[in-house]
Amino acid sequence: MSEPYNVLFLCTGNSARSILAEAILNRVGAGKFKAYSAGSHPKGEVHPFALQLLKALNHDTSFARSKDWEEFAVPGAPEMNFVFTVCDNAANESCPVWPGQPMTAHWGVPDPAAVEGTDAEKHLAFAEAYRMLNNRISIFVSLPMNTIDKLALQKRLNDIGRDLPKAG
Repeated sequence: MSEPYNVLFLCTGNSARSILAEAILNRVGAGKFKAYSAGSHPKGEVHPFALQLLKALNHDTSFARSKDWEEFAVPGAPEMNFVFTVCDNAANESCPVWPGQPMTAHWGVPDPAAVEGTDAEKHLAFAEAYRMLNNRISIFVSLPMNTIDKLALQKRLNDIGRDLPKAG
């Protein structure tokens, strides 16, 4: 078996959506993909509701830490095959130059950490973000990576981010 594909999920704070995506891909893509996450302006801690949700869904959360995306743009960092932005702010920012010219796409998901209301409403927002990311990542891992050409693959990556209805 060949090396797994490295995937980096980016968001601004790296405290919720990108952390959820990292956990999901490391579970559903185990062996075929290795996921990472980072933020352009990391909050420095993972949102407690994200950790609670992941633990409730039996995800290992020992990986979860809020980190700067520059960590993945330095010599010796894992070379990424794919980089996905999961928030609109990160998609509009100037990203570092990623070694190896990974394929990129924007898979925007509403920010559950920005939801105001009761704890139940906030937990629901995190569950909805998880559902959207899980659906997109499940489609992604089923793509025929070894047989699809680069242009067709890029189109499919972009379509994954557009085809699913957004909450809100």
